[in-house]
Amino acid sequence: MNKKFLAAAIAAATFGTQAVAVELYNNDGTTFSIGGHVSVNLNGSEQGDTDVGTNSPRINFNATHDIGEGFTVDARGEWQVNYLDGGDNAFKTRLGYLGLSHDVYGRAVGGTQWAPYYDVAGVADMPIAYANDFIYDNHGALGTGRADKMLSYRNAIELGEAGVIKFGLGWQGAKEELAKYDDRMQLAVSYAIMGAKLGYTYNTGDFTEAGSKKETAESHLVSAAYGSYGKGLYLAGVYASNENMNTGLEESNAYEALIAYALPSSLNLSLNYEMVEGEETKGAKTTTTREQMAVQAEYNLTPKFVGYAGYQFDLNDENRKTDDSWTLGARYYL
Repeated sequence: MNKKFLAAAIAAATFGTQAVAVELYNNDGTTFSIGGHVSVNLNGSEQGDTDVGTNSPRINFNATHDIGEGFTVDARGEWQVNYLDGGDNAFKTRLGYLGLSHDVYGRAVGGTQWAPYYDVAGVADMPIAYANDFIYDNHGALGTGRADKMLSYRNAIELGEAGVIKFGLGWQGAKEELAKYDDRMQLAVSYAIMGAKLGYTYNTGDFTEAGSKKETAESHLVSAAYGSYGKGLYLAGVYASNENMNTGLEESNAYEALIAYALPSSLNLSLNYEMVEGEETKGAKTTTTREQMAVQAEYNLTPKFVGYAGYQFDLNDENRKTDDSWTLGARYYL
């Protein structure tokens, strides 16, 4: 991992891929910044009423410190902000971790964090309004999105003009909530060259629900992407073969595809498709639990202020009424 990738890794972990943070302090190898975003949108659907909502608002505090010998420590705390409703639950933890990075030895992180699995799985999880949903089926416990109480390690091997190989490992210890989870482990590897990226990730761990026998949650996921979201053409696709990873399904296949094009005017147009199908028990009839397609537009009025609109078609009419939905809103990055 050279210094270019080290800087990119810390920046992505600290500020996120779309956020704009305000640096409040930078002196003698130490930085401190505040970031996040707030949003307000109108939401409606065929089966529901129109209302005012938000889209994943958050606030975060970030710090980095150069401790010498090529090592950099960074810390982050991030909370979901509930500012439309009163009450005691105004903040909810999203992220909280301590990281240690080196330009040769790689990066280790402990705490609640974006998992190595998501490094590969999240390539289609880009639009503001409608994006990849199946990743977030119990993602904290299963480590598919923001992983709770995880230790992770990442590094990269630069191959010059031949591209770069990135890899990551993750481990979560035993925990008990609605179900009792044993140790859970994951690995991720990707190869990038000339704007194209291919990735594979594996995730597994045992769990026991109340009154049930021990089961194994397991996922094999592959992804491919081209370009940079928000800069010209961006293409991404994801396929996952899962056991006990998606809600209500013992075995499942999940698909996500995204095509987006950002015009020089900062108007970003996108089309995404998602489907999850599988069996409630082995040998049962295959059912579709999720199938949807969305058309969306995002416009950067300024680098910090974005307007967005989307319409999602509910394509899953298997034993249910479909419910198309729409949203229109604005997001301000702190």
